[in-house]
Amino acid sequence: MNVVRTIADLRAAVTRARGEGKRVGFVPTMGNLHDGHIALVRKAGQRADFVVASIFVNPLQFGPNEDLASYPRTLAADQDKLFEAGCHLLFAPTVEEMYPSGQTLQTIVSVPGVSEGLCGGSRPGHFDGVSTIVTKLFNMVLPDLAVFGEKDFQQLAVIRTMVRDLNMPVQIIGEPIVRAEDGLALSSRNGYLSADERATAPVLYRTLSQLAQRVRGGERDYPALLTEGENALRTAGLRPDYLEARDALTLQPATEQTTQVVILAAAFLGKTRLIDNLLVETGTH
Repeated sequence: MNVVRTIADLRAAVTRARGEGKRVGFVPTMGNLHDGHIALVRKAGQRADFVVASIFVNPLQFGPNEDLASYPRTLAADQDKLFEAGCHLLFAPTVEEMYPSGQTLQTIVSVPGVSEGLCGGSRPGHFDGVSTIVTKLFNMVLPDLAVFGEKDFQQLAVIRTMVRDLNMPVQIIGEPIVRAEDGLALSSRNGYLSADERATAPVLYRTLSQLAQRVRGGERDYPALLTEGENALRTAGLRPDYLEARDALTLQPATEQTTQVVILAAAFLGKTRLIDNLLVETGTH
């Protein structure tokens, strides 16, 4: 696996691969890789001949009081994991390489509609930062396909919409959530949890699972269900940021007629913000 730090070296390496007739797959990350990330890399390897990953902690998607400075940076360990997973090229640029004119003078890509509410409501400007950096990376790598995790369900919806609206010639592939044995969705931020918090954290998934089971059983009073769910989270010691039922295709609030419901949650446990979601086929027609 080659490691490059500049856009020029990245483009040269991808151009060589394309010259050999290879199909290019891309996995953008912020590093501190876990099995969820590795699943994305392996999926890219199944669909493409040349796999590019990026590691870049993107300051543009962090708010002023968020964890940019403390976000874990584990490049050496990440390189080993990527090599084992079959990655061919790692792009690990500096902030200066990605934003040579600084962030305040950076052109911003904004995706209306699907970026609003949920994490977009709790983290103003977050998805503008995501869509801007992904656009830049797509323009640098020019991949045939890119793989993103479904844990960040709203982010995936934002990227799919952006690619469609801007006519980007890249196939977006979603990869199912990878979970620990107790159900907790894997996340780089799980390392912030204390031992006691880590023991409590699976309550988020259990609560979503109970709500999903009731929806599958025919319950459609979403406001009442979500209120019960929030109460269960609070009782367990979590502070809900949001708990919502949305149409999985449009991210509009779910109704009795919605056939694919996604139940999405974000909650604080101590100082750590956890997110998760479950997709529910309602059978409604």
